[in-house]
Amino acid sequence: MNGNTEATLETADAGVLSHIRNIAIIAHVDHGKTTLVDGFLHQTGVFRQNQDVEACVLDSNDLERERGITILAKNTAINYKDYLINIVDTPGHADFGGEVERILGMVDSALLVVDAGEGPMPQTRFVLRKALERGLRPIVVINKIDRPNIDPHIAVDKVFDLFVELGADHDQLDFPYIFASGVNGIATRDPEKDPGKDLTPLLDLILQHCPPPRGDVSKALQMQVSILDYSDYLGRIAIGRIYNGSIKSGSEVVLFCEDGSRQTGKITRLFTFHGLRRIEADEAFAGNIVAIAGLADANVGDTISNTDEIEPLVRIKVDEPTMKMSFLVNDSPFAGQEGKYVTSRQLRARLFKELETNVSLRVEETENTDTFIVSGRGELHLGILIETMRREGYEFQVSRPEVILKEIKGVQCEPFEKLIIDVPDDYTGAVMNALGPRRGELQNMHVDNTQALLEFLIPTRGLIGFRSDFLRMTKGNGVMTHAFIDYRPWCGEIPRQRNGVLVAWEEGVSTAYAIQAAEDRGVFFIIPGTRVYGGMIVGEHSRPQDLNINVCKTKKLTNMRASTGDVLVTLQAPIEMSLEKCLEYIQSDELVEVTPESVRMRKRQLMRK
Repeated sequence: MNGNTEATLETADAGVLSHIRNIAIIAHVDHGKTTLVDGFLHQTGVFRQNQDVEACVLDSNDLERERGITILAKNTAINYKDYLINIVDTPGHADFGGEVERILGMVDSALLVVDAGEGPMPQTRFVLRKALERGLRPIVVINKIDRPNIDPHIAVDKVFDLFVELGADHDQLDFPYIFASGVNGIATRDPEKDPGKDLTPLLDLILQHCPPPRGDVSKALQMQVSILDYSDYLGRIAIGRIYNGSIKSGSEVVLFCEDGSRQTGKITRLFTFHGLRRIEADEAFAGNIVAIAGLADANVGDTISNTDEIEPLVRIKVDEPTMKMSFLVNDSPFAGQEGKYVTSRQLRARLFKELETNVSLRVEETENTDTFIVSGRGELHLGILIETMRREGYEFQVSRPEVILKEIKGVQCEPFEKLIIDVPDDYTGAVMNALGPRRGELQNMHVDNTQALLEFLIPTRGLIGFRSDFLRMTKGNGVMTHAFIDYRPWCGEIPRQRNGVLVAWEEGVSTAYAIQAAEDRGVFFIIPGTRVYGGMIVGEHSRPQDLNINVCKTKKLTNMRASTGDVLVTLQAPIEMSLEKCLEYIQSDELVEVTPESVRMRKRQLMRK
């Protein structure tokens, strides 16, 4: 790091830190940005040649690997030639917009990764708009050129059209682009003449077109917090970029908070980044991205300085939550049988610990000490938190997601979203018929050969429960993405979208005999041998009203032998209900019981004997 320090000091007079590049890598879900970062890490010597490394190393938690998406913003650093390149991997999903907002605030350019076959997808629009609004000039990477039967130049034209549509200026429209295959670790300016050997052309393009950060080491310290992390040993860790000055481990600093107050504190530990590791350092200079410990009250957007006589940096604006649900202590008959953490004290401690790092989340306590209101950016955002807690051993219950309403100028308003649906043209009629009752308004429609792109304006509550219906009606061939626009006046009631449910009326073990006898009443979510209790939802009724049934009934034994006695009972296949499906499915008088081993739906009011 000594060479970097000298380079910083040499260029400080000019206000440009020429040896550093700070760049965010953004893309639609599953367009290969995390795989591309893997290639950077391997080819710049971060990993040894014989080192066994998992694919998608930046997708570090199990949920990210299983879903193939980036949930948490993470940063890494590589040394290439005489340059330090800080790369930040950002989420591609609108529900994690809070992560995207903060990352774009501490970089000088963006690497836009686009699938050569699919072109820019709807979710690309969300993150790209944020980057263009901040004045960043993206470098476009047309990825996956190894796919058969594709013309990557068509993808370039589509990216240009998207830039125009999003209001890019002349400089942004003249974007540099390159073709790459993240899986094969190659990049080339012209795939027809040069197949490419490695990612060196892309790294050179970053050095050429990503502007170096501006800053002055001689000025007072100005650092802005963009990411929060937490350690049981160090407490809250603030990660951000130093815009001016330098920071030393053990030094006294001033924290400029959102409410205008100023707090003093001491930097207990200072870290820089190399590869995937944090390296403890004594001092860091303007242009660098660092992590510091010691400021327990630091929050995203706060400015850190070594004097209180400067103006704080412009705060990072993070999208507010639009959806909320209740987290409750489990009070079902099976409570405490499968979970490790089951009390209200443990549930409260875990939710408030999440606030240390998840700035898009809000947690409110209620008059009932067993109930907490948790607000987030959408169903996926809240669902990820629930699944994470479940895997950690927590047992609790959650209510149906509800939108957060606001009163603006005396008018009750609700959140609206832009919904973009990409489906085969054969399914457009079914999609429009389904969105009509949900108050969806068709804004635009484009049909290209047999594929249709539909754009809707829809209230957020109209999307609750729609994803599973959409996948069913399009037979899995449709893609839907949505992003929050703003709050608009309440647009009226949305009619109920499902039938009633089949509810078990007693505790016991379900039997094939009982399920077969009730198959004409609806479809089941359980299989024979499932433990049930009174008030647990076991299926969907074929009629609008709920129906209580006995799924534990056994066949009466007699001493008479029937000719059909040994015939095997054949049942219809049950509907598998994942956590996300359950959250979409339940109504206001129902709850989802979440444990490390099971996900059950139940009525709020149980039938107890």
